Parts: sequence; C-alpha cells; structure tokens
Amino acid sequence: MAQAFRQAFPLIRKDTLHWFPGHMGKGLRQMQQKLKSVDCVIEIHDARIPLSGRNEDFRYTIRGVKPHILVMNKKDLIPRGSASKIVERIKDSDDCEHVLFTNCKDQQCEGVRKLLPLAKKLIVNSNRYHRSELGEFCIMIIGVPNVGKSSLVNILRNKHLHKKSASAVGAVPGITRTVLNRIKISANPPIFVLDTPGILTPKIGNNETGLKLALCGCLQDHLVGPVVIADYLLFRFNLEEDFRYVEFMGLEKPSDNIIEVLTAGAKMLNKSLKVKTVMGEISIRPDIETAAHYLLKAFRKGEFGPKMLDKL
Repeated sequence: MAQAFRQAFPLIRKDTLHWFPGHMGKGLRQMQQKLKSVDCVIEIHDARIPLSGRNEDFRYTIRGVKPHILVMNKKDLIPRGSASKIVERIKDSDDCEHVLFTNCKDQQCEGVRKLLPLAKKLIVNSNRYHRSELGEFCIMIIGVPNVGKSSLVNILRNKHLHKKSASAVGAVPGITRTVLNRIKISANPPIFVLDTPGILTPKIGNNETGLKLALCGCLQDHLVGPVVIADYLLFRFNLEEDFRYVEFMGLEKPSDNIIEVLTAGAKMLNKSLKVKTVMGEISIRPDIETAAHYLLKAFRKGEFGPKMLDKL
C-alpha cells in the first residue's frame, strides 16, 4: 500500500511571522527620504517565491513614483520554463512591465548584462524633474532580506567598473541594516546605486507565505526554528513525491516524521549532544538541529534540483 503523507502543514506561532525589527522601519524611512535623489528603483526578489513575500508596501511608498525594474534572482534554482509563467502571472496581477531573471553568482548572466542598459533607457525616457540637468544617474536597490541585493550591487560594480565589491554579503538575512552611501557602478555615464536593508512587510499574509520565506532564508532561521523549517521542507518533498532526501539523510525509506528524518541525519553526520537529565545524569542524544541546518543548506544551494515554491 502507498505510504500516506500529510496534505496540509500545521499552523505555527502567529508572532513568528510578524517579524519587523527596528532597523527595517528605520531603513524604510531612510529609503523614502532618499527618493528625491533617485532616478530608478530596482526591486530584487527570489525567483523561487516570485509571488510570496514581495513587500506590497513598496508599491505605494517606494517604487510607484519612479521607473521600476523587477529582478527575479537565483534563476538557476528554478525549473526550466518557469520564467515565462512568472512574467505572465506578475503582469496579470501587478503594474510591473519590466522583469529580468538573474543569477548574481554568474558574471556572464544575460539578465545582469541587460539590467543597466534597461535602467538607463527607462531613466532617459522618464521625467526626472529637478534631476534632469544632472549628468549622473542614481538607482535604489530594494527587496526583502537575503535575496541578493548586495550581490547584485557588487556584480554590477565588478562588471562595469572592474572594481572590487563594495557591499557586504552573506547567507544570513540582515547583513545590510541601513541605507548605505552611494556606490559607483558605472563611469560613462556616472551611475550610482543605493544598497538598502531587506524590508519585510510588517505583517506576513499567512502561515505558508512565512514558511516559504523562511525556507528560502529570507527570515533568520532561529525566528521560526530550523526544525520547523526543515519539517516544512519535508512536507513539500513528500507532497511532490520528491524522495531525494531519503539517501541524503541516511534513511531507508521516505518518512513524514521530521524527528525520524533528522535523527537519521544526525547519526549519519555523527553529530550528538550531551544533555543533563533531571536526575543529573548525562544523556547522549542526536543533534537534530545541526541535521536540520544541514538539510536546509543543501536545499538553499539547489542540491535537490530546481524548485518552485509558489503555484503559478
């Protein structure tokens, strides 16, 4: 008989999905203050979740008043043929005409190559008002945390100025915490960008949206819990009948029990914890949190193949 798996994922704590730290509110205010000195807004998002987690507040507070380009980054992590479906869905539900797909780890990426020429064209054809006599352009990069904003700034700078990286990057969301000073990325004409902190919407719409953001690393793991995020990933794997995790985690067969999966993974990795019992004795237990991080890291690097988390 075929094994039965969960068809729905249980709700998690509501307060987990309402994460809007102080630096985000401060960053949003800074971004609004700097809009007068900006000619174009580039919004960058994770292509695996093209619909989930896009900050709707940007539509009214930031990108609605300037030429706007939507960049779907990490295109190497989505299935072939998904890009056209994403563009169709976005144009049906959004006011964004210009969508590019990038892989900011690839210097030869076609989307990266097209980005600056498109931005120049939109700026030249827009009403720049008090900035129209300036011989330089300024672009603001916006988006939710950990989608590649700083990586995009750096690859544009490397490509067009042949200069070293100017913006810190990392696998943990929240590396950029304030609106930075202008970073030059092109000499002719002079083009500057403003890197900005990742801004989440103050209230994430629903449980699953928050879990998708967490799975893609847009929320810090400890806020939701690596075991909970790994459980959501397991739920998705089983729902899609993708059982590549079985061999990866040292299991004999698929499982719908995350503790069973992570225990097997911890044993395979030879990771354990010494835990003091209430009787004062020392107990050795599998380090399931380390196993959870191991599974999540592999997913985020694309080791289980391309994935699309949103339904198109």
